[in-house]
Amino acid sequence: MNTDTDLSQKVQQLQGLLTAKEALLTAKDQRIQQLEELLLSYRHKQFGPSSEANPQQGGLFNEAEVESEARSESEDVVDDTATVEVAGHQRRRKPRVSISTDLPREDILHDLADNEKVCPHDGTALTCIGEQTSEQLDIIPAQVKVLRHIRKKYACPCCEQYLVTANKPKQPIEKSIAAPGLLAHIAISKYADALPLYRQTQMFKRLGLELDRTNLANWMIRCGELVQPLINLLQERLHEEVIVHMDETPIQVLQETGKTAQSQSYMWVQASMGSSTTPVMLFHYAPSRTQSVPLAQLESYQGALMVDGYEGYQAVCQHNQLTRLGCWAHARRKFVEAKRAQPKGKTGKADQALAFIQKLYALERQTKDAPPEKRYLARQQRAKPVIEKIKQWLDKSLPQVPPKTAMGKALGYLQNQWPRLIAYLDKGEYPIDNNRAENAIRPFVIGRKNWLFSASVGGAKASANLYSLIETAKANGLEPYSYLRQVFTQLPSVNSIEDVEALLPWQQMKET
Repeated sequence: MNTDTDLSQKVQQLQGLLTAKEALLTAKDQRIQQLEELLLSYRHKQFGPSSEANPQQGGLFNEAEVESEARSESEDVVDDTATVEVAGHQRRRKPRVSISTDLPREDILHDLADNEKVCPHDGTALTCIGEQTSEQLDIIPAQVKVLRHIRKKYACPCCEQYLVTANKPKQPIEKSIAAPGLLAHIAISKYADALPLYRQTQMFKRLGLELDRTNLANWMIRCGELVQPLINLLQERLHEEVIVHMDETPIQVLQETGKTAQSQSYMWVQASMGSSTTPVMLFHYAPSRTQSVPLAQLESYQGALMVDGYEGYQAVCQHNQLTRLGCWAHARRKFVEAKRAQPKGKTGKADQALAFIQKLYALERQTKDAPPEKRYLARQQRAKPVIEKIKQWLDKSLPQVPPKTAMGKALGYLQNQWPRLIAYLDKGEYPIDNNRAENAIRPFVIGRKNWLFSASVGGAKASANLYSLIETAKANGLEPYSYLRQVFTQLPSVNSIEDVEALLPWQQMKET
């Protein structure tokens, strides 16, 4: 009896050892898989193309070489497109360059010399029967001029005690040499064209201007403070929207109280929907990424909030009872990363997930111009069945995939965000992703690659305000330099809230 008991215990011990060994081997295999995926991810980041890269940036350094391969006659001849007949084939040339009729024209007359205006056969004077016209584009580099404000002074000739001097308009920065046009030029160059101030000083030097970078930085801070009344109105208007997009990205501020120069701060962006009649892009600087920032920024907002999976937004959603919408673009991005971790040439679960998500986006493309009611019906009839299939596939796949692998993380994100991701089905107005906010914040991210950091908190706040005005102007179809110049010219002299409202971008669109 004792022998049977001992034998049974030994068998159980062996089974336990085998189970432990199998678990150890499984954990080891999973760790190897994670390391292989990590290696593939690093290789792709270093050498591979980004699936969401801006196609306009790909040829940044070789565009001249690439364009030179095209035939010159199809590039710069001003004419309509032409069709070229080739044996067995009809080839259509590239559209030729057209010149806008709105551009100013300068006529340059070319005539024959007097001795050429006679017939070489019989000496009869030639008669002009018409003219042949061709056009070229020319450009005049930036020109600098000095505005002299001459204020007339008057005195009473009788008593010689009454003196009066004509007033001049209030300036964006009083007692400064910078006129509204120069300030607008500097702001657009930095915040719209991503030219750091030190590069601008070099460009000004070529024009004969010796401007100090510190002065330019101080001017931008003053301009950022000047436009604060407009920023307040933009925020009020944005919070009247049914849906607000929100996102954040890091920024480094060198001189910030209580923080080292190497620490991260954040630039937050709020954006209205693309279909809004008064689109707003609002930037805000904050020293942290905590939930206190959206709580403060969305204090009075009641509606739906489209964000990514960051849990820092959940507090304001609960406090304000906001509908939180999840971003399918972020979910898709996780599966794109999982697909990259798959062995080359093989398909797997990541491909299945991407195929499902592609069907959802295909429907959105088909209904993007439809009214909300029709979009809602289309989503209920065609998107909802796909959503249900994704959920069934998700529930089946979760137990089969180790959670720490790339695929496991993608499935985990999909599971955790599921109620938020499917919330867009409830209303036709709701967007499927947060691309609106990501696109709004992209100009800042591109600029950050050039100027790297903000020197002070004041500079970061000014950047937020000026980015807000420039991007909102662009979203409303305005040319940003002309708009900013008008704001810097008129805003110092406003006397009422109505005067400030008249400078909002959509008000300028009505006037044009």
